[in-house]
Amino acid sequence: MVSAQDHLVHGMGTALEAPTWPAITPAEAEAILARFPAAGAMTALRWHSPRPFSAAALVETEGGAFLLKRHHRQVRTAAALEQEHVFMAYLRSSGLSVPEVMLTAAGRGAMENGDWTYELHRSAPGLDLYRDRPSWTPFLSHRHAHEAGAALARLHRAARGFDASPRGSHPLVASFTILPAPDPLAAAQAYVAARPALATFLGGKPWVEELARLFAALGAGLFPQLARQPKLWTHGDWHPSNLLWSDEGTVVTTFDFGLAEQTCALHDIATAIERTAIPWLEPDHAPADAQAALALLAGYHAVLPLSREDVATTIALLPLVHIEFALSEVDYFAGILADPDQAALAWHGYLVGHADWFLSPVGQDFLAQVRNGAHAHEEARP
Repeated sequence: MVSAQDHLVHGMGTALEAPTWPAITPAEAEAILARFPAAGAMTALRWHSPRPFSAAALVETEGGAFLLKRHHRQVRTAAALEQEHVFMAYLRSSGLSVPEVMLTAAGRGAMENGDWTYELHRSAPGLDLYRDRPSWTPFLSHRHAHEAGAALARLHRAARGFDASPRGSHPLVASFTILPAPDPLAAAQAYVAARPALATFLGGKPWVEELARLFAALGAGLFPQLARQPKLWTHGDWHPSNLLWSDEGTVVTTFDFGLAEQTCALHDIATAIERTAIPWLEPDHAPADAQAALALLAGYHAVLPLSREDVATTIALLPLVHIEFALSEVDYFAGILADPDQAALAWHGYLVGHADWFLSPVGQDFLAQVRNGAHAHEEARP
């Protein structure tokens, strides 16, 4: 087991870095577990998560194995976490395998202590095959991509009827208010204005002109299509390290609903492809995997059929689907962490850089391969 002192986490690239949020210590875990009576006393602390935006540890107790997760209160309050927990409970009631959220003695799914907010989840079934791999990690196989697509469709089916209001302006949430707006640029300006640290960071930069350029180059005809999409609460962070797997390569459990929000199904599908089919973290970008994108779409279609228009809209959305979460990351780095260098990387490298990749010859070729492959699959169906 890596000690709390030696613990490193994923950074914005491929190298491990010292954590922003200190690792959970055994004494800390014992004290917090005492507030969750059904968990029982801790017997061991086995593993520290390498995810960078919070601290999490796998703990064993007299009552079983659990994931203890700690957030800074500026990132997640107890009330904000309980929005996620209500969604998870709805999915569980619909038959989806998601982790059980443990309750405090006061009957709450999250608790606050000083600057921190804690939640405790019972370990769920399945193999954590990707747990040490960065979030933007390609699937190990196209079979995994297909099965992840099918699992995403099952989640969307289970989420139908969940009618909670959208989340507030919390940092690090995959919201969907800009692209489906009648005037996306005005919506982006409103998004920024509602977040003082983000507005301060972007002040003096030609960010409005930059977004206008990207919207003009990549959004032709897209925004009205998105406005017509049925609203749906979605996962928002669909990549293989948020899934637990069977020995046969199927998805058993879905976890980490930290980015969950009311968006639409196509937004979640495009996010899944954008996070897994393009190796953003590799130097000079290794070749994008159009076949992985097509496998994910095929897996989804096998559970919830996608129309030709659905597929075309999803492909058109791919170059811009990251925009709102990227702005949220800039806000997180500029505001909560007061780290202008990381904020600049999130803006230039992630938000602008990823969109510009889709305008490059290799990005255009990737989109064409997915588009042509999707059309070929459509024509081959009986």
